[in-house]
Amino acid sequence: MIFPSPRALLPFSSPRRIDEPFLTIEDASKDYRALTLNFSYLDASGWYWGGISASEAHSVLKGASEGTFLIRDSSHPDYMLTLSVKTVRGPTNVRIEYRQCRFSLDSSSPARSHLQSFPDVHSLVQHYVGSKSEKNEEKMEEAHHVISSAPKECSVLLKLKKPIHCPQGFPSLKHLTRLVINKHTSSTEMLPLPNPLLYYLQNYPFQL
Repeated sequence: MIFPSPRALLPFSSPRRIDEPFLTIEDASKDYRALTLNFSYLDASGWYWGGISASEAHSVLKGASEGTFLIRDSSHPDYMLTLSVKTVRGPTNVRIEYRQCRFSLDSSSPARSHLQSFPDVHSLVQHYVGSKSEKNEEKMEEAHHVISSAPKECSVLLKLKKPIHCPQGFPSLKHLTRLVINKHTSSTEMLPLPNPLLYYLQNYPFQL
C-alpha cells in the first residue's frame, strides 16, 4: 500500500501496514481522530519539519549536540513519520510506526515486541527524553535495539535530549510558558486560571 503525504490521509483513509486486517468504518473514524489530534500537537510543537528530506534533516542536525532531534514526514511509502536524531556517530533516522491508533519506534530486532507504543508522537518522544537516571538508562537501552539489529558493538545508543525547532515554528512566549507549567504540574485543570487559559494548557499537555 502506497501512502500519500500524511496531510492528504486525514480526510480519507488511515495509514496501516499491509499485514493488518481490512479497515472498517469504525477503525477509520478512530484513526481519523487519532491522526488529527497527533498532527495538531505536531503543528503546535515547532519541531515538526514536514516534508524535508533525510539529507536536509542531516544538514540541520550535523552541527547539533548529541540527542538533538526533529520529526519529519517519512519518505518510505509504508510510514508516515520519521524521527531524525543526532547520535554519537552522526545524524540517524528512525521510522515511526503507526498501528491501531498507536505510535512506536520501528525495529527489525528481536526487541521489537518489547517496545512501548503511545497514543501520539509527543508521548513517544517524551518517554525517551529525561535525565540520566537509572530508569532513563533502561529506556535508552530499550531504544538501542531500534536503530540497529547488528551486534551490540556495532549498534548506536539512541539518546533523545532536546528538539530543534524549524525556523517557521519557533515557539511563542505563550507556548514556552505553557511548557514550563507542564513541567511543574500534570494537573493543569486544578490551577486557578481563567477557562480560556486552562483550555490552552490542556490543548498541549507536554513538556517539549
